Amino acid sequence: MESIISGLVARFERGSLNRRDLVRSLAILAAGGTAASAQEELNFKAATIDHVSIQVADLQRSIDFYQKIFGFSVVSQEQARSIMRLGNTRNLVSLNRESPTGIVDHFAIGIPKFNKDVAVRYLKERGVTPLEGNFAGFHVKDPDGVRVQISAQG
Repeated sequence: MESIISGLVARFERGSLNRRDLVRSLAILAAGGTAASAQEELNFKAATIDHVSIQVADLQRSIDFYQKIFGFSVVSQEQARSIMRLGNTRNLVSLNRESPTGIVDHFAIGIPKFNKDVAVRYLKERGVTPLEGNFAGFHVKDPDGVRVQISAQG
C-alpha cells in the first residue's frame, strides 16, 4: 500500500493529479479498497483533453504570451525540468523548454478513476504497448507516432 500512496503523492507533486483526486484516492485506500477495485474498466467515453504540451525556446516569453492573451496563470511547475503548466483552474497547456521548438510534444487524455494497472491491461488487450518515461509520463503512440498521455482526469 505504501507504494500506491507514494505513487499518488508523486503524481500530485508533478501536477498530474489534482488535490480532489488525491484525497479521494487516499480515502478509498483508507476504507480498505484499492483503485483497481474501484474501477474494472477504463471509461474513455467520459474522457477529456487534459492538456497539450508544447516545446518552446523561451519559457518566460511563452508564459507571458499565454497570460496576456488568454488570461492563464501558472497552475504548477517543475523548475528543474523547465516545465510550466498554465490554465485557468486547471492545467490546459504545458510549456517545456526543449528542442526542437514549436511542436506539440504530446497531448493528454484525462479519464475518471484512472488506474495504471487497469490501463496497462486494457491497452495490451487491444494490441497497444503502453510506454513510460520523460515528462509525457504514461502514454501510447498513435499510428503516426504522436504521443498520447493517459492520466487521471484533472
